[in-house]
Amino acid sequence: MSVTHTVLFQIKADADAHDVKAACDRFIALKDSCLHPTSNTPYIKTIKGGKDNSPEGLQNGITHGFVVEFSSAEDRDYYVSTDPSHQAFVKSIGALVEKVIVVDFVDGLY
Repeated sequence: MSVTHTVLFQIKADADAHDVKAACDRFIALKDSCLHPTSNTPYIKTIKGGKDNSPEGLQNGITHGFVVEFSSAEDRDYYVSTDPSHQAFVKSIGALVEKVIVVDFVDGLY
């Protein structure tokens, strides 16, 4: 059962645009750099995301969004709590981020 991991960022207003783009590129690159602990192969099914462009005006400060899809809750759990590439990414963006919101779901579970 696949798990969708949604990550929303509010980037600090004074963040350098080059640094923000580099952070976004590093996030997308996690698809290839995050390796399964037993198979040593990439385990993220898909990652997509970018800068908000919604005309609705309901962002409440959120500036960027990403969607990561995993094959299982176990893969998501490893990614969130242990994966060294993800942990390094999280540490690398601390100075850029004002707020983070994460929502995970399984399709069809309401």
